[in-house]
Amino acid sequence: MTSAEPAEKLLTPVLSDSWDDSRPWTLDTYRRHHGYEGLKAALAMPPDDVIALVKDSGLRGRGGAGFPTGMKWQFIPQNDGKPHYLVVNADESEPGTCKDIPLLFANPHALIEGMIIASYAIRCDHAFIYLRGEVVPVLRRLHAAVAEAYGAGLLGRNILGSGVDLDITVHAGAGAYICGEETALLDSLEGRRGQPRLRPPFPAIAGLYACPTVVNNVESIASVPPILSRGKEWFKALGTEKSPGFTLYSLSGHVTNPGQYEAPLGVTLRQLLDLSGGVRAGHRLKFWTPGGSSTPMFTDEHLDVPLDYEGVGAAGSMLGTKALQVFDETTCVVRAVTRWTEFYAHESCGKCTPCREGTYWLVQLLKRIEAGQGVDGDLEKLLDIADNINGKSFCALGDGAASPIVSSLQHFRAEYEQHLAERRCPFDPAASTVWADGPRPGHQSATEREVHA
Repeated sequence: MTSAEPAEKLLTPVLSDSWDDSRPWTLDTYRRHHGYEGLKAALAMPPDDVIALVKDSGLRGRGGAGFPTGMKWQFIPQNDGKPHYLVVNADESEPGTCKDIPLLFANPHALIEGMIIASYAIRCDHAFIYLRGEVVPVLRRLHAAVAEAYGAGLLGRNILGSGVDLDITVHAGAGAYICGEETALLDSLEGRRGQPRLRPPFPAIAGLYACPTVVNNVESIASVPPILSRGKEWFKALGTEKSPGFTLYSLSGHVTNPGQYEAPLGVTLRQLLDLSGGVRAGHRLKFWTPGGSSTPMFTDEHLDVPLDYEGVGAAGSMLGTKALQVFDETTCVVRAVTRWTEFYAHESCGKCTPCREGTYWLVQLLKRIEAGQGVDGDLEKLLDIADNINGKSFCALGDGAASPIVSSLQHFRAEYEQHLAERRCPFDPAASTVWADGPRPGHQSATEREVHA
């Protein structure tokens, strides 16, 4: 794959291959696209060989961290006398991320087939899908697809005459972002308040109901059947050496044609923009996120960074969920970061002090700066608070809240300083809460609000 290659040839529709078909969510359509052939291949192999095949393929988790999927399966202890569980994390909540929900809505059987294969490999007879509860149409479609699979003998007792049993339970969460963290998800699934657990022990040893558990992302599991049906060499021929395979890139924001673009790992934003018609007409790229709002932002200097785990990491960010949010020059960086930080402050579970208190004070400072009430020392205070959160909170939510602040100050410090110097938002003067000779009538400053509180 080279930059001179035609943009349209970069697309590798695998999971999205049937999305344009009539009723792609049905079992009949999925089977027309070679559905459940990977399952037949898996059932003809010993479970350990399935794990080895997935491990050798180089498939890495598509949920953010990029941990090798086969290795995660391999961690499950065998002959321990305990039930084993597979839990699929479908609690897609990261701002800008929109790949798992469209995949489940259009092609739920890809996930179900992958779950059967994974469950067979780790010796699991009960698997769970933890779905974000707000997406009711997807919940209904998942229930219908699971019922179809039961009716076709693909779930339940003695699947396809193999002697393998598996039940799948679809569970709707209550809309907490923190439940996207795997141990908080497990607590929620057990009926408790969703909060991260102390690790070790890790889920592979003591997960759901204190039993060995594999927690995988939707796209990770859905990517397994093609590996079984087409072979690991086919999969490794896509992508890069250390980040093989295909993936779904969610392109949103100020682009001509936003949407899902399935391509090999290692493509660049420049190539994806060529596919999507570029930044909206008459505007230019200002900044973008490679993996959702919790990843350090990039600028137009990073257009040619390979979008794989190593390339993005070497450039100073994380591939994350491959949520490419694009912002043009009309966007106020301070305002965008403030909105993201408000989200993280709202979604903090409150279990640990750095995240609970730190995100609150980050919001207060950012809102003050955006409103034109910032004072000297605010930027240093922002960085200090972010430093006290990053790497010191109980889970990665705190890191995600600190990342956009640190990276935006790295790339756009002058814009923050302009807010302080001009005592207004230069992108929207009418929104400023400060007049030239002082605050607007009836407006309370941040300090006054704190005093009255």
